[in-house]
Amino acid sequence: MKKFQGFSKKELLNAYKMMLLSRKSDEKQLILLRQGKVHFHIGGSGHEASQVGAVINFKPNYDWAYCYYRDQAFVMGWGMTTEEVFMHSLAKAGDPNSGGRQIPHHWGKKELRMVSKSSCTGVQFLHAAGTAMGAVKSGSDEVVYVSAGEGTTSQGEFFEALNWACRDKLPVIFHIEDNKYAISVHISEQTAGGSIYKLAAGFENLQREKINGTNFFEASQAFARAVKRARSGQGPSIIVSEVVRLLPHSSSDDHRKYRTPEELEDDRKKDPILEFAIACTENKILLPEELDAVQEEVKKEVDQAAEWALSQPDPDPVTAMDHVFVEYRSPEPPQPPVSQGERIVMVDAINHALHEEMDRDEKIVVYGEDIADPKGGVFTATKGLTKRFGKARAFNSPLAEASIVGTAVGLAVHGFKPVVEIQFMDYIWPAFMQIRNELATMYYRSNGSWKSPVVIRTPVGGYIHGGLYHSQTAEAIFAHTPGLKVVFPSNAADAKGLLKAAIRGEDPVIFCEHKGLYRQGFAARPEPDKNYILPLGYAEVVQEGTDATIISWGMQVQRSIEAVRILGEIQPSVEIIDLRTLVPLDVDTILNSVKKTGKVLIVHEDNLTAGFGSEIAARIANEAFEFLDGPIERVAARDSHIPYQADLESYILPTPNRIAETLKKLLQY
Repeated sequence: MKKFQGFSKKELLNAYKMMLLSRKSDEKQLILLRQGKVHFHIGGSGHEASQVGAVINFKPNYDWAYCYYRDQAFVMGWGMTTEEVFMHSLAKAGDPNSGGRQIPHHWGKKELRMVSKSSCTGVQFLHAAGTAMGAVKSGSDEVVYVSAGEGTTSQGEFFEALNWACRDKLPVIFHIEDNKYAISVHISEQTAGGSIYKLAAGFENLQREKINGTNFFEASQAFARAVKRARSGQGPSIIVSEVVRLLPHSSSDDHRKYRTPEELEDDRKKDPILEFAIACTENKILLPEELDAVQEEVKKEVDQAAEWALSQPDPDPVTAMDHVFVEYRSPEPPQPPVSQGERIVMVDAINHALHEEMDRDEKIVVYGEDIADPKGGVFTATKGLTKRFGKARAFNSPLAEASIVGTAVGLAVHGFKPVVEIQFMDYIWPAFMQIRNELATMYYRSNGSWKSPVVIRTPVGGYIHGGLYHSQTAEAIFAHTPGLKVVFPSNAADAKGLLKAAIRGEDPVIFCEHKGLYRQGFAARPEPDKNYILPLGYAEVVQEGTDATIISWGMQVQRSIEAVRILGEIQPSVEIIDLRTLVPLDVDTILNSVKKTGKVLIVHEDNLTAGFGSEIAARIANEAFEFLDGPIERVAARDSHIPYQADLESYILPTPNRIAETLKKLLQY
């Protein structure tokens, strides 16, 4: 059988069809846009040859794909049907990518192992590294594809992902589709030396290739080499495809504002589909009439797919809030532990919970900065895990918070249960993009297809003379994030039961561990047995009362108890509620107490302004206003950064005396 560049006639016709399907879909989507039936479009025209050359080397539904928004030809070659592409473009209920939740060209389909992509540039690199880590830990030869434009390589998370992938020789193929423009910014203004290929030269274990991405044959050969290398355990590759962008960045852009007519015409002459057709006909492997027949077939398929998709139902508005959480709150209320052991402090309770859960489920992996033995964490919360479970399950990460959370997202995609540590809440902010826009949105944006059951443990809080950068409690910011659960225990027994519940759940969790409580005697409790689970979303009435209600969590529960003792001379009957979790919030316990006492004081360590106490106060005012006998009072950290010197710190943070003064004023109202 005659072949050209190693491809049979049938294979060449199939490649031509894949490229054309994407191109004609672009054209049809733009028609629908002008008709007002599609509201946004990002074209892949000019990128088709590099994408189809890549996709034919993978095993869809075995390998993994993290595609970016210009990868339409790749996703169609991977297995996304033309009908599904148009349902996505039209935001139909049956769209397998997001069910109308995301704008068009944000690809993802669980059945194909094509992972949901957000609009954030660069975040997917770390996810891909995490999934590749999962492949290695599972002992498979799966390969992970991840793509982006050249502009995205300016993001720090691209280099973080390269670092991790090269360090561990992960089976990741980084495909950088270089069309020279990040919207309107030319690569000469974007990248040092004008080429990410040059910048990647210093990474050990990384294979680099720069190819003519408008040449299907060159692309297919490069990806064949990279896939073979990755599958054999030799490590990652980066392939920089020099392509052309034949359309504006998106339907919201006009590239004529920043590109000359001569430049646009020069790109049109490099059309990869035209180059492919010329190569095949000049070498007499395909006839012009055969290519014409494919054109007619593709046009018909695209038109029919678009018409069919137009007839499909739109999403029901009542489903708009579906899939924010896998489960908001367990319907089963807490039960006391079957048995209890000796009193332990909180840090030991957390350590024991991790040991017990890792012993129960081999898919649990624990990692972060300094968590491995012999150190076992800066507070020893992870002491002994590496010794007991090995470096494959309890290991140190690079000092890069976005890397820790981003790879955890990818590991969770592969079926692992990452329990990661951010050493101090103060340093979680490099990971905030990954937490807010990726971890918390994965389940929602994929219409319930992909989950991110990651637990992020992080020490928080002041009273340790830590200054500005070792004293932060920022729970309100995370509680404001839909899809994220926020846990904040006040004692050892709760910490153990809540951490076990978080690990066994299917939603992402921020688990706040107050440093000042780790070894305090007042936070020690008899240790619950290994089967004790404390469901999230159930507050505890620490002490009952009738005169006023104090609502608190974390360190401030003990501070509130001490404040009531200070007022012992007036013998107030004060009910104290320990929320234990902010999300889910136990509104019923709050309202029942307010209805009984009529007066409320909310005490928390985060800043007063926009602290979580504001949300609780608003809920009470809205749902129990008629039961109030006084103003809702709050005691919180003053609206300042937390200073180092002891007297300054004490002035900013809540103290028992300040709580007592406010409580006394409320009782006398």
